[in-house]
Amino acid sequence: MPYYQQLGTIPAKRHIQFPNPGGGFLQEGIYYEEVVTTEGFHRAYSIVYHLRPPTRVLKMEAAAPYSAEVLAPQELRHIHLKTAPMPRGGDVISGRVPMFCNSDVTLTRCRPDSQQQMLFRNATHEELWFIHHGSGVLKTMFGEQPVRQLDYVLIPRSTTYQFVWDNPNEADLLLIESRPTIRFPNRYLNPDGQFQLGAPFSERDLQGPKSLVPVDDESPTEVMIQDSGRRTIYTLASHPFDVVGWDGCHYPFTFNALDFEPITGKIHQPPPIHQTFQTDAFVVCTFAPRQLDYHPQAIKVPYAHSNVESDEVLYYVLGQFGSRKGVEQGSFTMHPRGIAHGPHPGTIMGSRDATSTNELAVMVDTFAALLPTKQAWVYDDPQYPYSWL
Repeated sequence: MPYYQQLGTIPAKRHIQFPNPGGGFLQEGIYYEEVVTTEGFHRAYSIVYHLRPPTRVLKMEAAAPYSAEVLAPQELRHIHLKTAPMPRGGDVISGRVPMFCNSDVTLTRCRPDSQQQMLFRNATHEELWFIHHGSGVLKTMFGEQPVRQLDYVLIPRSTTYQFVWDNPNEADLLLIESRPTIRFPNRYLNPDGQFQLGAPFSERDLQGPKSLVPVDDESPTEVMIQDSGRRTIYTLASHPFDVVGWDGCHYPFTFNALDFEPITGKIHQPPPIHQTFQTDAFVVCTFAPRQLDYHPQAIKVPYAHSNVESDEVLYYVLGQFGSRKGVEQGSFTMHPRGIAHGPHPGTIMGSRDATSTNELAVMVDTFAALLPTKQAWVYDDPQYPYSWL
């Protein structure tokens, strides 16, 4: 949960009349309160105030469904997907290409070539975007906030949004769609909910909406709403970004991967030190540039590892990953449970004199098995399972 934030104008107390001096909608003389809660009324919430009631719907119509076509390989094996040359197409909604999925999470690539025209709301999944390349603005009812290269952008479920890119042909994106709530690792937080002093990032690194300009537009506005694989186009009676003020702890925010402060040691540290987000079903880690191990006999690449209870996916962002050969920026590797994986031949000795690394990668470890999609298999490197010979 991000820290408490307030933007715009709000009344002194919750759930009381908030006078609109201009008379407002139907001359009722008030702003309209909307309470946005999570896990029922149990977890983080925000309260927003609209120029008009947010409940007015003119029309509903079904849109084409969205689903990943799962592929079950005949054999259990390591996977390498070379997605850097994926052709561009669509926007951040229509241009999504699922790569791996299970019932908890879908990992998706998106390389748009056009701006997002229709507003979008994911009713069942949180969306954690990673901006590999590109910059622009994220617009929601909570306001506008800049997004930039190497930002994580967390959009809570049921948040209506629109990305506006500086240049959509430069946007290169990874999307993690999560059924469970995405939160910060418990061990980073003290009992009062504040980041511990030893955590690898803090509240100062989280960037919420920066400006709030109510969209006063009494015109029919289309919003595509996705719940699981079903998509519905709702035509609202007015624009939903007509918010004059809000406060709370539930809103979209960004966190830049280069603001992650790696924990290092004399000898190799295990992957949980890189953890950035957690859920009940998977974790997200950031392998950021860092100082390497400094024991005189340290092996500076990861040891061989057997995933006993999780599948491991890495998305390679920048630099040359020290323990891998032949893996490009924009690639995925997936190392499933049941098979050991580790440094490629020659990388142990090759890293002996290195003192730091400039690599950057995003890792997702899931507790339920991940399956590749038919769309992903186009980019498969069939020789990767043999690359340790």
